[in-house]
Amino acid sequence: MDHDKSETASLEPVIEHRAYARVGLLGNPSDVYYGRTISFSLGNFWASVRLQPSDQLVIQPHPTHDLVVFRSLTHLVSRVDSEGYYGGARLLLAICKVFFDYCKENRIDLDPPNFTLSYDTNIPRQMGLSGSSAIVCAALSCLVDFYKVRHLIGVEVRPGLVLSAEKQLGIVAGLQDRVAQVYGGLVYMEFGKEHMDTLGHGIYTPMDVSLLPPLHLIYAENPSDSGKVHSTVRQRWLNGDQLIISSMAEVANIAQEGRTALLEKDYTKLAALMNSNFDLRRRMFGDDALGALNIEMVEVARRVGAAAKFTGSGGAVVAFCPAGPSQVKLLEDVCQNAGFILEPIKVIPSLLNEVDLQTLSK
Repeated sequence: MDHDKSETASLEPVIEHRAYARVGLLGNPSDVYYGRTISFSLGNFWASVRLQPSDQLVIQPHPTHDLVVFRSLTHLVSRVDSEGYYGGARLLLAICKVFFDYCKENRIDLDPPNFTLSYDTNIPRQMGLSGSSAIVCAALSCLVDFYKVRHLIGVEVRPGLVLSAEKQLGIVAGLQDRVAQVYGGLVYMEFGKEHMDTLGHGIYTPMDVSLLPPLHLIYAENPSDSGKVHSTVRQRWLNGDQLIISSMAEVANIAQEGRTALLEKDYTKLAALMNSNFDLRRRMFGDDALGALNIEMVEVARRVGAAAKFTGSGGAVVAFCPAGPSQVKLLEDVCQNAGFILEPIKVIPSLLNEVDLQTLSK
């Protein structure tokens, strides 16, 4: 009988999904403050998850990201110093639990076959490109297809499931990155308190990726940690600090104005909004929280007249050269001299298929 079962398992197709890094173009970090943002999928980097039917349920550790065998104690310590204590296998465990719990609560039957989950990623760590959520997002796509429940779990709900899995592991974040990764393409997001409270999610409006001008990514070989940035700002916002509340409202308005600028292809306005977004962040968080290296990446771009801001909470910068190719050449030179990597941004179009589109609330 067991022999038959493994025969069936091997006949089941292998499911594989990719989720991409993301760039917060405008409005971040107002997504966690009932604001608005514009983000897009970054095709330069991705995580992929593979689900293969199997007799037992197996979460496969990654050969380099989930190391448990080391050459020496020195190797172990340098590894922990650079990569932290955690790989991606825990992310797969967390989304399996969140997915199961959601289906149980919503009376979605899951047939009991087992599977083996494995992952790979080329998203650089500590660059504020949402590497963790990409792994979780790709795994969720595999699970909904394996159990054939894609039509029962709405697209708008999925970013929240990804975020729940990360919260189980103590990762502090907002919805915007997960929305960009679930939807793909370019998305305008509104996180107003009223609809967050009633719907449990924001209002997400996909936009045509062809509205974006050519953009560039700047990052350092050895970036600083991107996770320490929301520190005192959150508490000050909760305490009613007027500077934070008014600045965060300005940041949210930048996304709204940016949507209009993109629709009208007013790229001079877009450049000004990108710069304002960073300046407001700097005013709220202060230079110590942002980190000297992160600020230097923005300032290097600005020295040649490019607009620049963080892609997330630091670690990488999105830059726009409104003057075109000659300005891009200047940017290449200054980045090279400063020891930063510059590469053209590839934007991934929408990832939603017909089934996904049918689940969207009208």
